Amino acid sequence: MSALGKEVMKKRIGLPPMPTAGPSNSGSSGRRALMRKRDYTPVYWDKYFEKMHDVETDIGNIFRVYECGTEGPVLLFLHGGGFSALSWAVLSCDVSHLVTCRCAALDLRGHGDSMTSDDTDLSADTMAKDVGDVVTTLYGEDPPPIILVGHSMGGAISVHAAVKNLIPSLIGLCVIDVVEGTALDALNSMQSFLRGRPKSFRSLEQAIEWVVRTGQIRNVDSARVSMVGQVKRSDTNETASSELEHMHEESPTSINSIQEEDEGEAGAPSQPALSPPQAFVTPPQSKGSSYTWRIDLSKTEQFWKGWFEGLSQKFLSCPVPKMLLLAGVDRLDKDLTIGQMQGKFQMQVLPQSGHAVHEDCPDRVAEVLATFMVRHKVATPTTNFERSFPAC
Repeated sequence: MSALGKEVMKKRIGLPPMPTAGPSNSGSSGRRALMRKRDYTPVYWDKYFEKMHDVETDIGNIFRVYECGTEGPVLLFLHGGGFSALSWAVLSCDVSHLVTCRCAALDLRGHGDSMTSDDTDLSADTMAKDVGDVVTTLYGEDPPPIILVGHSMGGAISVHAAVKNLIPSLIGLCVIDVVEGTALDALNSMQSFLRGRPKSFRSLEQAIEWVVRTGQIRNVDSARVSMVGQVKRSDTNETASSELEHMHEESPTSINSIQEEDEGEAGAPSQPALSPPQAFVTPPQSKGSSYTWRIDLSKTEQFWKGWFEGLSQKFLSCPVPKMLLLAGVDRLDKDLTIGQMQGKFQMQVLPQSGHAVHEDCPDRVAEVLATFMVRHKVATPTTNFERSFPAC
């Protein structure tokens, strides 16, 4: 097929064209790097986590938890709205190599492979209680030291759980790219953003390529494992993560066996340039099964304000060591600006990333978390640890 034909075909399935070589990519090596096909094959969770299990609480709800590490404090990860526990896969692997710790990533209610009596109740109080119930079920009445780490919606839920003292062994709190004022302002355009997303994908590979090309997840390695937790089969409603689990049981060597492509000569881009989300359209329904979103976030609007209202003051009132990790300093509101100047929490900015900071720069976030734990003397560094740059 000609190059033009390939571009036409990509447009038909809702993918933007690959970028043409620019001045910085002149020469045959640059053109080869840009033309090289990226690997968007989904990756099974066991490449990063050591174990996966379903935790049933005393009220009959079942929550999917992925874990790695056997010693030290627990980093309990709570994902953002529409994401899943697999969003933390690469980061969990990275941080557990820097300090002696345990990582536990939880599929929140209505997300991933968790199943509850009411998946539509995504209120802050309900989800915060879920987190406390999972901790009690996992660790009993004497839980290990726990540091809550939450992104976006998950960051808000971690703050609600902390102020309600639902984690009695809490020793630290890290909130990633969520600030009350900015979050509330963004809610006005959230429905428009959700309507602009494709309603379905023909394959997992296309879903992964979409999330990378739009820049919603800029790290292709993280997208290959993370996107699996965000979609489900349209015909059976089976989550893609469950589908991969069945494939793994039937043929353990068929997943994660594809070798990474050679990145080419120095100076070649690590991934294609990103096109705006508007460049994507919903692909036509294929004859076979397609994939759609695991959760319809547009139907959860009634809970959005409850996640974020009063969040800054709640965060500042938490008595444990706190860190706010942002993609840009412009996201600070008045309360947090004053609190930061008063030294009430540590702040770190990673401007090279997008909203999914922990997925875009998992190695940098791992360094920041490891430094935070070592600084507060709650974790022991490994031989791989190098103190990160100073925080604000």
